[in-house]
Amino acid sequence: MKKSLLLVIATLVLSGYSWSKEGMWLPVLLQKYNLEEMQQMGFRLSAADIYDVNHASMKDAVVLFGGGCTGELISDQGLLITNHHCGYRAIQSHSSVENDYLTNGFWASSKQEELPNPGLSVSFLERMEEVTDRVLEGTGQLTNPDEVEKLIHQNSVAIEKEAVENGRFRAQVKPLFYGNQYFLYVYKVYTDVRLVGAPPSAIGKFGGDTDNWMWPRHTGDFSFFRIYAGKDNEPASYSPDNVPFKPKKFFPISLKGANPGDFTMVFGYPGRTTQYLTSYAVDLVLNQRDPDRIAIRDKKLAVIGHFMEQDQRVRIQYAAKYAGISNSWKRWQGEILGLKRLGAVERKQQFEREFEQWARTQGSWDSQYAPLFSNFKKWHEQYAGLARASDYYSEIVFGGVEIFTLASYLNSFLKKVEKEGTITDQERIALSRLIDIFYKDYYQPADRQLAKSLLPTLAAGIDASYLPIGFPALLKKFEDEKQVELLFRKSVLTDSSRLKKMAASASPAQLKKIFKDPVMLLSVSLRNFYETRIGPPLLQLEANIEAGMKTYMQGIMQMKEGQPFYPDANSTLRVAYGKVEGYEPRDGVVYKHLTTLEGIMEKDNPEIYDYDVPARLKELYQTADYGRYAENGEMPVCFTASNHTTGGNSGSPVVNAAGELIGLNFDRCWEGTMSDIMYDPDRCRNIILDIRYALFITDKFAGAGYLLDEMEIRE
Repeated sequence: MKKSLLLVIATLVLSGYSWSKEGMWLPVLLQKYNLEEMQQMGFRLSAADIYDVNHASMKDAVVLFGGGCTGELISDQGLLITNHHCGYRAIQSHSSVENDYLTNGFWASSKQEELPNPGLSVSFLERMEEVTDRVLEGTGQLTNPDEVEKLIHQNSVAIEKEAVENGRFRAQVKPLFYGNQYFLYVYKVYTDVRLVGAPPSAIGKFGGDTDNWMWPRHTGDFSFFRIYAGKDNEPASYSPDNVPFKPKKFFPISLKGANPGDFTMVFGYPGRTTQYLTSYAVDLVLNQRDPDRIAIRDKKLAVIGHFMEQDQRVRIQYAAKYAGISNSWKRWQGEILGLKRLGAVERKQQFEREFEQWARTQGSWDSQYAPLFSNFKKWHEQYAGLARASDYYSEIVFGGVEIFTLASYLNSFLKKVEKEGTITDQERIALSRLIDIFYKDYYQPADRQLAKSLLPTLAAGIDASYLPIGFPALLKKFEDEKQVELLFRKSVLTDSSRLKKMAASASPAQLKKIFKDPVMLLSVSLRNFYETRIGPPLLQLEANIEAGMKTYMQGIMQMKEGQPFYPDANSTLRVAYGKVEGYEPRDGVVYKHLTTLEGIMEKDNPEIYDYDVPARLKELYQTADYGRYAENGEMPVCFTASNHTTGGNSGSPVVNAAGELIGLNFDRCWEGTMSDIMYDPDRCRNIILDIRYALFITDKFAGAGYLLDEMEIRE
């Protein structure tokens, strides 16, 4: 069965131009499945130019940036470009009221001025290889699903341990097609990554959350970092003695621009897609999960936004938090509209009817797939209530009331102290640092209001069986703001000075008193209830559904043998390709593929932070001082193309037919945000920063043209 399945995967081929717009393809398999069509569309290089283990290729110029973005090398001195929003937390971490790099931008005038970022890393893919046979070895003799999964895990760990070569690399074995195939990914990780330059938010985040996910777009979403290494060019912890990293490959930059119909390729680390969900799962997302999460985030954004408007310091403290909350909040709204417009649930049901007809011809419906679909229905009915509770806890307890986060950290720390009966000086230092990090971006009045808004929402939004006994009545009290103020006033967790003093000198016995703190009691009670009463059955149902999807996916592959398939994204390196083109979002509305600096000036509004165009940029516009970056007298800013992208593709290089960098992927059009679940070639577009605008801002606006001297720029 396993060999026949792999044969199915190995014989999947592309058929038809329309498929070129959809898909996130494995770079190691481009020669077999994609290259011919890519070349028919205009691509002029080979598959080995994109991915090659033995020689320098594009893969050696692309990095996983931090934990969830992509970046690319653009010089032989380790200079890296990614999105402004990908570097946002790093920029924010260096910002203060006195040095507001978010508002004013930052440009290092020399390598000595580049700013280190503890905790930030970039990962280069060394190689990827299929390890299906090794992962599944021995599982054919097992009948217990738990034992099968245990052996798969053991085999995967053994493969990873061998691949890391005593810590030289980081390795991951990841499943594809719901565990029908497995690949090993081996990375080299660099941890000395320094901030080089970033435009002001009025450029890098122009349009803010209003324009997020929208087209036409005018955001200069880029920032520069530099990778440093030891003198042997190998990864090294931060040190003033480290030197700029020398990459095997970096991208040349083209000033030729992008015209409708031009070939484009996106190369990066898309996070997660779920193209093969059942109708039951899509229905749950569309009619419950997305609406629930949107409603809760409405409240969080209203509270945080109010306080950000009142105080510049709070605006800096909460800028990254607000952006993180808003990003998915807006995407989910677009996803709902897109899924409804496509009739996604009905289309899934239609496919399932076609699948049933096929399975009946194979003689496998009654014995294998009918029971499976009966289980899918039952599992999702059981899952709905647990998923709602999980979403509410996630948005309110784990990621809403901020002081609960500190309570969770302290609870883990204090349990360790209680077990050991002592506390070392190093542990005190670590605790003090943890408190400092938390309070750096914390504003208690905002958190009090979050608690007042969100805790009653928790009690009202989910069934009482998903809350500890007595909590609905207790949480109802927090509709009275005085009760919330009393809770915060009584808690040592809300008093940073008192808490730090305890961390520095209190005995283990004195520290244990924090266990009885009112905020700690509330937080721990909710978290413990989730971990014992909600989490376990939720995980079990998810495991059941996942196992069922593996069987369902086997059937789909056999049913569609000879037709193109690509695995769902899973934060591993993928290739997407398409063409430059606009789209029609609604009846009677047609969008061009390109925006220009003129559109920025049309949006200029000094009264609104996100639309307050800098004076220097206005001056450059009025004098048309665009240098070599203009096209037909206009300054291009962004363009759209039909590349299939998702979260994680932020910062991905967008290259032309010659493999030259023409832009940075940074967003999707709102009308196409359902593409994680269902792709629509007519309306799914990725939004790209034109590299010429990034160079123009760096050179003409910031006066940092010295950075361009490192780059290979092709006219």
